[in-house]
Amino acid sequence: MGRLTRDPEVRYSQGERAMAIARYTLAVDRRGRRNQSQDGGEQTADFIPCVAFDRAGEFAEKYFRQGMRVLISGRIQTGSYTNRDGQKVYTTEVIVDDQEFADSKNASAGDGGYQPMSRPAPASAIGDGFMNIPDGVEDEGLPFN
Repeated sequence: MGRLTRDPEVRYSQGERAMAIARYTLAVDRRGRRNQSQDGGEQTADFIPCVAFDRAGEFAEKYFRQGMRVLISGRIQTGSYTNRDGQKVYTTEVIVDDQEFADSKNASAGDGGYQPMSRPAPASAIGDGFMNIPDGVEDEGLPFN
């Protein structure tokens, strides 16, 4: 869990089916080191590069903004390449499997960014408190399993 250091950078792959590839960085606080930056200048957060593909990338592009607190899970991927100067550069990033908002709408309102989809009117709810899902809505688009 961390805060987005800036808005996600999104590109689309080439080919028969364009796929969103969103890259963003999370600033993740280190436990037990909250006030040490004032007296010692020691880094109190880690900056984790994350990559979200396809629908997760589209979601990040549409809803994630700088300063928002988000929760992700995924896998660590390492790699390397040779830069223009001929030096080998090693990379580590999280390939995102799941991502979600970590703050409520009200908590994020002052952060300057988070504007979620509006809630359906209460008239669209059944007596048991659950909303009617219209025909034609795909299961993958719903925010739960």
